[in-house]
Amino acid sequence: MTAIAAGAERRRGRPFAPFHRSDRSFFLVITLLMWGGIVTGFGSDVIHHISAHEPAFPLIVHFHAAAFVGWMVLFTAQMALIRTGRQELHRKVGVGAIGLAAVMVVLGPATAITMDSLKFAADHQPPAFLAVQFSDIAAFVVLLTAGLVWRRSPAAHKRLVLLATLYITDAGFARALGGPVHAALGDGYWATWLGLYTGNDLLILGFGGYDLATRGRLHPAYVAGSAFILAVQFTAAWLLTMSPAWAQFSLHLIGR
Repeated sequence: MTAIAAGAERRRGRPFAPFHRSDRSFFLVITLLMWGGIVTGFGSDVIHHISAHEPAFPLIVHFHAAAFVGWMVLFTAQMALIRTGRQELHRKVGVGAIGLAAVMVVLGPATAITMDSLKFAADHQPPAFLAVQFSDIAAFVVLLTAGLVWRRSPAAHKRLVLLATLYITDAGFARALGGPVHAALGDGYWATWLGLYTGNDLLILGFGGYDLATRGRLHPAYVAGSAFILAVQFTAAWLLTMSPAWAQFSLHLIGR
C-alpha cells in the first residue's frame, strides 16, 4: 500500500503534459463528432421546415446561423493549424476569433428573443426556454474568456476553448436526441436536462476519459470548466421546468 501511495504521489507531482502523441487523433475525432451532432440536429430541422412549407425564418436567424457555423469552421481551422505545426498563424487567427465571439454574444440573445417573441404570438406560452438560450451564450463567454486568459498555458487553453465550443453544440444534439429522451422519460426536470445536454455532455465526459487514459489525471482547467458547465446546465433546466418566477420574467424579456 505504501508503494502504491508513493507512486500516486509521484504522479500527482508531475506537470500535466501539454501534448501527447494521441492528441492529434483525439481532437480530430471530437471535432468530427461535434460537427455530426450539429449537422444531424439542425439538418433534420431544416428538412422539416422546408417539407412542411413553413414561413421563412427572419433574417436575423440566417445571420445567427452564419456566425455560429463560422465559429465551428474557425475552431476546426485552428485545430488544423495546430496539427500542422503552424502555431504562429494559429495565434493570429485567434485574434479574429475574439471578434467573431463578440458578434455571437450579440446575435445569440437577439435571435432567441426574436424567435421566442414569434412563438409567443402563436401559442401565448411564456418563453421560459430563454433560460437555456441565454445560459448557452453566457457559459460560452465565460469559458472562452478563461481560455484566452490562460492562452500561454497550452494544456489549459485548449481544454477551456474546447469546453466552450462543446457547450454550444447542445442545440444540435438536443434536436437529435431530445425527442427520444422525452418520449421515454416524460417532461420532468431530469428528462429535460438529459434531453438538452446528453449529447455534448457525453463528449465532455469522453474528453475527461481521454485525459485520464493519456495523462493519468484530469487537468484543473477541465475539472473547473466541467463543474461550471454542470452548474449552468442544472440552473437552466431548473428555470425552464420549475420556476414560475422565471416564466413570468421571461415575458418581460420579449417585451410582454
